[in-house]
Amino acid sequence: MTLDAAVLRFAGVMVLLSVVLTVYVSPYFVWFTVFIGLNLIQSSFTGFCPAAAVFRAMGVKKGCAFE
Repeated sequence: MTLDAAVLRFAGVMVLLSVVLTVYVSPYFVWFTVFIGLNLIQSSFTGFCPAAAVFRAMGVKKGCAFE
């Protein structure tokens, strides 16, 4: 698995988790969804993604999106 795939999968899982938490636990978990969305937007402009840095430190091989 490449870094690109790992980051996209992680983001997808976090979005789905935040939706489930919003529906079944508390409506305030919608802010978790907002945080994820804002992080995705900032990484598209800056090229820096905290999750990519963590996965890179864990030894996941580079893809072409996060360098």
